[in-house]
Amino acid sequence: MDVQSNGKRSVLCLRYLNSRICKCIAILLVLLIARAIVFPFSSFDRIEENGLVVIGNRSPFCLDKFLEVPQIVWGLNNQKIAFARACLTARMLNRTLLMPSLSASLFYKEVERLEPISFDKIFRYEEFNPRCNGFVRLGRYMDVSNRTKPIKIPKGSGRKWTVERDLEQLKKYSKEPFDQSEVVRIEGKNPFLWHDHWPVKDYAKVLECLVLVDEIEKEADKVISRIREVGSEVRSKLDSSATGAKARMSLQPVPYVAVHMRIEIDWMIHCRKLEQRSKMNQICSSKEEIVNRVGNIIEMKTPMVVYLAVGDSLLNDSSISKGWKDGFVPLEKKKLGIDEIYQKYPYLVQSAIDYEVCLRADVFVGNSFSTFSSLVVLERTQKLTKTGVSNLCGTDVRWRSYAYNILGDSNGARRWIVDMSDLSLEKISYGSNDTSCR
Repeated sequence: MDVQSNGKRSVLCLRYLNSRICKCIAILLVLLIARAIVFPFSSFDRIEENGLVVIGNRSPFCLDKFLEVPQIVWGLNNQKIAFARACLTARMLNRTLLMPSLSASLFYKEVERLEPISFDKIFRYEEFNPRCNGFVRLGRYMDVSNRTKPIKIPKGSGRKWTVERDLEQLKKYSKEPFDQSEVVRIEGKNPFLWHDHWPVKDYAKVLECLVLVDEIEKEADKVISRIREVGSEVRSKLDSSATGAKARMSLQPVPYVAVHMRIEIDWMIHCRKLEQRSKMNQICSSKEEIVNRVGNIIEMKTPMVVYLAVGDSLLNDSSISKGWKDGFVPLEKKKLGIDEIYQKYPYLVQSAIDYEVCLRADVFVGNSFSTFSSLVVLERTQKLTKTGVSNLCGTDVRWRSYAYNILGDSNGARRWIVDMSDLSLEKISYGSNDTSCR
């Protein structure tokens, strides 16, 4: 009896298969089967990353839980490292980082000389989250509902506060009962001085999400345009009768070299102390050594305009544009007529403009113990990696970088890339004589 009933029902179903409802059900079944084949586990993937469990495509942070950090201080690039480290700390705690305050001035022991400046006055807030989507997230204080009291994390310091203890503290505050608080507030030193638990590639990913605000970007464009304009003038003087291939070449943007010339008063004091402590002699470089080693880079084609990125207010040498080899045309801010662009901004913005000019240079030469130079090379290496170049140390690749404090071939500066597989940012934060190229 049951078999007969089932048979009749089957016949009825077949009879009405062409009905609209059956067609919809059939299409839905086909789509579900196809999805299961193409994305078999997309909704149920369980990935453990840096101590966080990410399910499916969910972000590794809570949108309604936040991390607050102290004001970020020191130079621009120490501040960028501090910001990235704060973002990665928030990620480990499964939280959104509250937009921190930066410092417009250099850090001095006199706290009253610090000039706080909002993050979104330097970098585009609206660009950051879309670029870093699913990795880290930045929030505003207006997002906080203040439904619970903030929990304070006292950041340890000193010899007894090890990397392991710091990591254990972070793991502790990522779990109950601490993870129930809406805001976790870290009290202690500038984030730049926190312990590092993340690989270079994670820092590079955060730094890629930083985009300068339009005003600063346009100022950098003006500086670069002026450098290339002078380069065009130099080229036209040396080859006024350009024809054929040379004429076509003259229509292309004129290449330029950017040299981060670290010979300022504060740097020379710092690097000499560093050489004494580390018992190394490859940190400080005089103006003469920089000029000679840049001039001896065998891959350099002349004529070449050379932009000298230097902290003018701390410079104790007005002869930086003298002594260069024939074919090299050194240009500093006053010679370019762009010093007024820099003078209207605080230190942080001046440094941001110079950083962009160095980042976009055809060739960059810097000091491997400078955080500024190291971050420029990190970003240039990241760009090179994405082009799929097999030999990053090759002489014919774009965005070549060199370290003038390390002797290279033919008494020139050493070829320099960043090891993107490094598990720590120590070489970039504190400098190294390992340029990853021989």
